[in-house]
Amino acid sequence: MTISGDTQGLQALAAVAGDDLDGASALDVVRWAVETLPGPLAVAGSMQDAVLPHLVSQVVPGVDVLFLETGYHFAETLRTREVVERDLDVRVVDVLPRQTVAEQDAEYGAQLFARDPGTCCFLRKVAPLAKALVPYAGWVTGVRREEAPTRAGTKVVAWDDVHQMVKVNPLARWTADDVEAYQVEHALPRNPLVLQGYPSIGCEPCTAKVAPGADPRSGRWAGRDKIECGIHA
Repeated sequence: MTISGDTQGLQALAAVAGDDLDGASALDVVRWAVETLPGPLAVAGSMQDAVLPHLVSQVVPGVDVLFLETGYHFAETLRTREVVERDLDVRVVDVLPRQTVAEQDAEYGAQLFARDPGTCCFLRKVAPLAKALVPYAGWVTGVRREEAPTRAGTKVVAWDDVHQMVKVNPLARWTADDVEAYQVEHALPRNPLVLQGYPSIGCEPCTAKVAPGADPRSGRWAGRDKIECGIHA
């Protein structure tokens, strides 16, 4: 049963669901979103793995997977994107920044990612995603509580004040072992960089290998006081 798209009603609904569904399975969280929200869902897909697109496609065949094509991705990430689009029942949508890398360099100077990573992330990830999400009633992310202190309080369902829509985090309670088990069970394609020491993969210039046992996100913007691009925190 869906409800009307009034903001206050959806916000209240998300608050209740965030508590009521905390112990539900990831699939049941997605089912709730499909049965309740007054419009389509989009999946945020980083192409670090195919777990989230596969999971959501079990409930929504052909679901849109939004891939932030920043122009700075590893070749392995782009190949993973191609495999996901080919092998899974999803539609990968490339979300492009307003400017190409060359155009951004011309306006802001070369290697903005090194001088001002916050602005670079905003221009190439945050702003494009906000525009791409407009047609949807909710978006599904792969954010997990154990990934970083900034994500420890993640609800399985929440109201996204920035995008004024429901944010669904069905994997919030999952551990890295849960992700791996799902990956193996369904023989899903994976980004080969994960097995090469990159447990958290972003743009190539801002992603480094992580020492065994170190914080999985310590390779993102290494050496800087930054662990989020701005999309989730």
